Amino acid sequence: MELENKIQSIFPEEKDIPRQFKLTAEVIQKEYLVNGELRSWGGPMQQALSPICIRGPSTVQQKPLGRFPLLTEEESLGALGAAINAYDNGRGPWPTMSVEDRIKHVEEFAYRMKEKRDEVVRLLMWEIGKSYRDSEKEFDRTLDYIRDTIEALKELDRLSSRFVIKDGVIGQIRRAPLGVALCMGPYNYPLNETFTTLIPALIMGNTVVFKPARRGTLILYPLLEAFQTSFPRGVVNSVYGDGRKVIKPLMESGKVSALAFIGSSKAASKLRSQHPALHRLRCTLGLDAKNAAIVLPDADLDLAVRECILGTLAYNGQRCTSLKILFVYSQIIDAFLEHFVEAVTKLKFGMPWEPDVSLTPLPGLDMINNMVSLVEDAKGHGAKIMNEAGGTVNKTFFYPAILYPVNPEMRIYREEQFGPVIPVLPFDKIETPLRYIIESNYGQQVSIFGGDAKIIASLIDPLVNQVCRVNINSQCQRGPDSFPFTGRKDSAQGTLSVFDALRAFSIRTAVAAKQTALNRELITKIVRERESNFLSTDYIL
Repeated sequence: MELENKIQSIFPEEKDIPRQFKLTAEVIQKEYLVNGELRSWGGPMQQALSPICIRGPSTVQQKPLGRFPLLTEEESLGALGAAINAYDNGRGPWPTMSVEDRIKHVEEFAYRMKEKRDEVVRLLMWEIGKSYRDSEKEFDRTLDYIRDTIEALKELDRLSSRFVIKDGVIGQIRRAPLGVALCMGPYNYPLNETFTTLIPALIMGNTVVFKPARRGTLILYPLLEAFQTSFPRGVVNSVYGDGRKVIKPLMESGKVSALAFIGSSKAASKLRSQHPALHRLRCTLGLDAKNAAIVLPDADLDLAVRECILGTLAYNGQRCTSLKILFVYSQIIDAFLEHFVEAVTKLKFGMPWEPDVSLTPLPGLDMINNMVSLVEDAKGHGAKIMNEAGGTVNKTFFYPAILYPVNPEMRIYREEQFGPVIPVLPFDKIETPLRYIIESNYGQQVSIFGGDAKIIASLIDPLVNQVCRVNINSQCQRGPDSFPFTGRKDSAQGTLSVFDALRAFSIRTAVAAKQTALNRELITKIVRERESNFLSTDYIL
């Protein structure tokens, strides 16, 4: 009862919010960026509600954060037109600009972005319920990603700065942009994962239209001016509103050359199908996952529990890389559950600004309803909630529910929960978790916990052919950003990393000539007099 009482009193009164984290006024965003202009919108607006509720004299209500534009097809196509004109069939100033000069523009943006750190971090907390510590990490990691991308492009350009002579042909091979890129990020990492596609797309010479996630829109508002002042007209453009109204016409136009989308596979399939020329569309997609943990009989229980807590409940389990289902060897499952339940009970829950908080409110009531539905379905098929107060709800807060034993009849067995519901299954034969992973629609990652090198090696070899990352005695995760991030089956298309993203938004292109005296003279003159930004031996330090 004491735990449930704490859950029911989780939300503060306005006066209890620390001064440094208060929002002094609602954020009323009327501007959107098109063709280098911050245009003012006078039409309908979407209200943004915080997952943080405020306790009043008689009610507890979600705090209104502000409003953002609900644009129409006309404004959306205007943004696309600006991007098309700026690209100008590859003849625009941005796609023909030297790599060194494009880097300078991105560096300018990073400098201006850093000035908005406090504002963006505060909005991350209020708009999606991310803890202050994790909000800071997301901002700082995004800046690091931009810097790493710049360094990776310098290295790529250095490798391409020489000529190749083969079979009597002189050639220089570099990477060229694709065209107009449409970038759409997710709500759970609305800054970082939006920029892991947007920045590589830009720096490789593409022009961009980006749409923030519905939850996580206001977070990017403070950066619009930085985009405006750091890039040439039309290179970066933003759209807001209902995807059916503002994204569908972009795809149906056939003018989008690259689609970067992080969300559900169902939504991605619908987006792709709207494009009239799929063979012209380059897709980079981060989609669903149902990452499993396999806890072997000789696993270090303390280590396994610690990593599985992080894997299942970091940011309330709202990560595609979260551990979504735990397979535990039957002879140790009682001990595992005892330790796991105890560890969950010790997690601090509360408001995002509280020190060392681990569990915070979820971004919307629809997500709460989905968690409740999954738990009730599992209970109806024989699962029990193993932890005290598991599944208790207070407005936008859902206390984690550990479900055991889970079986294939339950929705939670196959559906990605994207929240703090933790299904646990026993197994006697290793074929049980292996068969689950083989039959799953998803193939992102897996975690193996154990100490026998031969057994782990015997699992690695088949699992690398089912998923794209096998984690040994550690949770599933994306980082470091130099590692490839992708998935098999319905989990992803294309690969993201600092290295791979540059390639995802560009194509290898060659300039070649027969090795004749005339051609040697022409190429030498072009290079010596710096007549071309592509055909060049300039070396970026």
